[in-house]
Amino acid sequence: MQNETTYGNGLFQIIKGVALALALSFLGVVALANALRFFSLSETAVYPINQLIKCVSIAIGSLAFIRGEKGFLKGGGAGVLFTFLSYLAFSALGGDFSLSWLILIELLFTVLIGAIGGAVAVNLRRR
Repeated sequence: MQNETTYGNGLFQIIKGVALALALSFLGVVALANALRFFSLSETAVYPINQLIKCVSIAIGSLAFIRGEKGFLKGGGAGVLFTFLSYLAFSALGGDFSLSWLILIELLFTVLIGAIGGAVAVNLRRR
């Protein structure tokens, strides 16, 4: 079991996980945009698919980089940071920074998925 001695070590784990999640999310959204060019998906399907991409991305980011103790908290923190940074990045790309209640749902999902991913990652590495 890795002994976490500094606060910075846990913060660095969160940042690395969020960076991976953002990269995966961006790649997923680009793949979705290309799929929309070739397949006729309804507009109502785009939002749930986008949320699935983001949830899978934060789960992978948490599983890949969260170590040590307090995986649930680190993963939840990664979910919060991911939601904030992905909102900024995708709003900048789209040119629309308007907020809606949907951001709260996204925050809830990413925190929950990140926390579960972090808890699983910490417990998998103990064995």
